[in-house]
Amino acid sequence: MTLTMLHDAGHRQCAFEAQDITAADSIPGAPFDLVYARPLLFHLTERADVLARLWDAVTRGGHLLIKEYDLRGINTAPELDWVQDVMRVINRTFKVAGADVTTGAWLPRLFVQAGVGTPDGTDVAGRIEPLGTGRILIETVLRSLLPTALAHGITTEAEAAAMLPLIDRDATRFPDRPLLWPLMIGAWKRKERGHANPG
Repeated sequence: MTLTMLHDAGHRQCAFEAQDITAADSIPGAPFDLVYARPLLFHLTERADVLARLWDAVTRGGHLLIKEYDLRGINTAPELDWVQDVMRVINRTFKVAGADVTTGAWLPRLFVQAGVGTPDGTDVAGRIEPLGTGRILIETVLRSLLPTALAHGITTEAEAAAMLPLIDRDATRFPDRPLLWPLMIGAWKRKERGHANPG
């Protein structure tokens, strides 16, 4: 959603500011009543440190809400013969790039490691879409990762060239076959009013 769309919907208080969340600088405008991120930690290696900074930016009485992916469940029902090969490339490439495809499932532990404490609650949301339209998710992610996958020897030019036609073939043959998207896992915590923001 763009800033214009937010303002048009009546949320005139909203603004976007570029910020290096891994830097030591304080977050501009903090503390906030709500600190919300999705998917952010998935792409970082300093997950607990960044989560601690986000928690520091929550005002007393405010909330931290984090949503992150878990990619392990991506599949078709029934499974098609290319799914495991494609997901192997996607998952291994994210790993060499420093991302963790299981970040969502680790959120409760990350909250504890970051000094936030045990989440007040968690939630898991999924989406099932026909392969005919949902194929865009897999194809877009695979195409974006292929240069890194090839550079690290995770796949070959020949293997990569064969994968996309297989997805195209089955999206045409089985357009209504269910495709399970990545799980989106959320965790949240309210900062007690007596809990002062650290330093």
